[in-house]
Amino acid sequence: MKKNVTTKKSLLALMLALMLIFTACSSGEATDKTVNSAAGSETSNESSASSDILYIGMTNAPASFNVINTADIAGRWVQRFMYDSLLTMPTTTTFEPGLADSFETEDDQNFTIKLNEKAVWSDGTPVTADDVVFTLNYIANPEVETARGTNIAMLEGTTAAGKLEEGLTEIPDLVAVDDKTVTLKTKNPVDPAYIKEFLGFELMMLPKHIVESIPAKEYGNSDACNNPTVTSGPYTFVQYQNGSYVELAANPDYYKGEPELKKVFIKIMNGTNLVTEFQSGGIHMAAGGGIGVVPVQDLDILRNDPNIQVDANPGFNSQFMLINNTKYNQKLRQALAYGINRQLIVDNLLKGEGEVLSSVYALASPYMNEDLKPIEYNPEKAKELLAESGFDTSQEINLIVPIGNKVREQSANLIEQDLEAIGLKVTQTTLDFPTVMATVKTHDFDMCLMGFGYTVEPDMSTYYASTGSMNFGQINDAHLDELIEKGTSLTSFEERKAVYDEFQQYMQDNTFILGLYSDYQIAAKNKILNGGITSYWSGSLADIQNWNLNGAQ
Repeated sequence: MKKNVTTKKSLLALMLALMLIFTACSSGEATDKTVNSAAGSETSNESSASSDILYIGMTNAPASFNVINTADIAGRWVQRFMYDSLLTMPTTTTFEPGLADSFETEDDQNFTIKLNEKAVWSDGTPVTADDVVFTLNYIANPEVETARGTNIAMLEGTTAAGKLEEGLTEIPDLVAVDDKTVTLKTKNPVDPAYIKEFLGFELMMLPKHIVESIPAKEYGNSDACNNPTVTSGPYTFVQYQNGSYVELAANPDYYKGEPELKKVFIKIMNGTNLVTEFQSGGIHMAAGGGIGVVPVQDLDILRNDPNIQVDANPGFNSQFMLINNTKYNQKLRQALAYGINRQLIVDNLLKGEGEVLSSVYALASPYMNEDLKPIEYNPEKAKELLAESGFDTSQEINLIVPIGNKVREQSANLIEQDLEAIGLKVTQTTLDFPTVMATVKTHDFDMCLMGFGYTVEPDMSTYYASTGSMNFGQINDAHLDELIEKGTSLTSFEERKAVYDEFQQYMQDNTFILGLYSDYQIAAKNKILNGGITSYWSGSLADIQNWNLNGAQ
């Protein structure tokens, strides 16, 4: 009987949605109500397969569309629909053409970039070498606020923070040779994979003809940044209903070919709603990557649905507890590591679908120090370290918890209980993610739970160097800076691996940040979708122009 009631409701919803769509088509304009109704109307594989509209579920709202100053994973992911980078990175070991057809070197220090002849901005203006040179110099401009400085810090004439050295007005040896050729030079020979990932893949290019007229200090608040109409990627921006959804439209002039899916709606919801939306046909896929997380306790519901495909892979995204290093000394920070039962989080909340972090790299990273084991839960040792720290336990510690990721929210309760068991007073403050980002950027916090989406390239100067743009915990350690600099100066995997092994040990010994767990990357999609999240999450959108809803018919 329950199944029949559901079917009748689904048919009613479908009829209502079709009526709304027909009305909207007749008037030539789709309203928000139409969008929401249409999104909820796809209740079967048949109806979804006939559509060219993709619906994605995401649990984190994007904090910004600023391609040079967005620190959150959700914002960066949405930007990749609209802006292209020089290279794509479909797997952890391969680079393929993006805006650049080639990115080559003969000496690991001087690089030549050849741009795609067909690449144009969405207003029809060609993408040229001037755009690339402008973007890199713009990031290096001391007046420009950016989270991407360390992505260009290997270039000659930049500081460790990726800003121009004193006395310079532009990056030396960065040249637009012709409309489609750029040459650049690094300070020292570097591993080509390092610059190809950090500069080639991680950076998205800006349209010089749009941005150059905006005062540098005003770009982040400009309409061109927050409502971008001139972009280079497979999709163009239509609208963002704050906290509800992002609407995108296929770019008909995309140089790799017009996308088969003509519209994309990225719907923002909590993890529980992801499951119900999958069941009703309201979404075709979850964003994954820590920003579209299906609750572990609900995974079997989807795995048992014949229309849904669920895959689990070790990933690069991990969950941490940020610690304000200016407030808490090494002994106190280590007391936290011994005092929190992280294995219990993995076993009970993740149902084993993850791993406890030994330091900062997860199992998927080829640079993970396999000889380094996680600090084991030992509350008595934690109490000893707490006493040695001299910390006044009558002081209250505020733990900031972003909403949206249910496992992270639940882990906060376990963390609070564990820390109170060793003698600390802890209160939680729950905030939406954009507010969390705004707070940690001011460094006005005690501790905060946060997920980081790391790269295959092991350089973590953005997060842990004293000059790092995302060094929210205010880490300032000379030896750590030396290790970070040494790691980027070497060109062979073996030499770099040895440095990063030491880096991980040093990070664990000092607990500048506490690695909690790395949950396996769950990729869930309706089987009608040809495309979707791959085993390397960050590179999943490399071929999105070829995705369609023609599968499993």
